[in-house]
Amino acid sequence: MKVSTGLLTLSAVLASSNASPTPAKRDNPQGVDISAYQGTVDFDSLVANGLSFVYIKATEGTTYVDENFSDYYEGATNAGLIRGGYHFAHPSSSSGATQANYFLANGGGWSGDGITLPGALDIEYNPSGDECYGLSASQMVSWVQDFSDTYYSNTGVYPVIYTTTDWWTTCTGNSAAFASTNPLWIARYSSSIGTLPAGWGYTTFWQYADSGANPGDQDEFNGSLQGLKNLALG
Repeated sequence: MKVSTGLLTLSAVLASSNASPTPAKRDNPQGVDISAYQGTVDFDSLVANGLSFVYIKATEGTTYVDENFSDYYEGATNAGLIRGGYHFAHPSSSSGATQANYFLANGGGWSGDGITLPGALDIEYNPSGDECYGLSASQMVSWVQDFSDTYYSNTGVYPVIYTTTDWWTTCTGNSAAFASTNPLWIARYSSSIGTLPAGWGYTTFWQYADSGANPGDQDEFNGSLQGLKNLALG
């Protein structure tokens, strides 16, 4: 297995994409992220609507596997979408390594087949109220590092980090520790991405709306369709 980071791959892709531009409608490929909340999803319709990728919720903490993950994953694959799984973090309940292993065992794995995106760590505000899960900034950075290193050691790629700039600044002290290794997926519902967390010069994915013409949250890849495929190749 070739060992490389998504960020380095994307940098190379962005540098080379100017030489052979993709068709306009495939620049900044569009996608969605979904969970069982979306119910039945017609993946062929997503392709017909011009979407190129989908992230699917696989796990949460160490006690929940999304009931629709397998069906969604199969449906996305059959429709020809580039797809990957994501894990909703519960940093207060167990270690980063424990949750990474749970994710890997329940759909979050990766292979360099050109259609599987690196697994994503969804780390954001605690739905139970304590936004930083009772962890200090240094403890949170250590937790994310534990998850990231465990995922990397098992797959050869670093997980994508999904977050908001506000949460990252508040709960990690705006750590720049992951900018050279982990692709960034930023959530900001606005006409522009705005300020990014420390260290990252660009975002790999942008979640720009929580609803739209297609089911789930609306996302965009920063690059060409070939760049998206290259990320799936690792």
